[in-house]
Amino acid sequence: MSKSRYLSYEDRKNIEIMLSRGIPIAEIANFLKRHRQTIYREIERCPKGNYSADEAQKTLMN
Repeated sequence: MSKSRYLSYEDRKNIEIMLSRGIPIAEIANFLKRHRQTIYREIERCPKGNYSADEAQKTLMN
């Protein structure tokens, strides 16, 4: 697991792409070297089924 506290914009883009391809959360977490719960929390930043890296990034700015 990564010791970095926050996901980068690049991580968010990877999550967006992988989700759109139907890749399971566990595989996304392994790829990003993050815990599954981190990925689930990140996905919750956007409306269900519509994860967008840009929208998730905006929620951090507010």
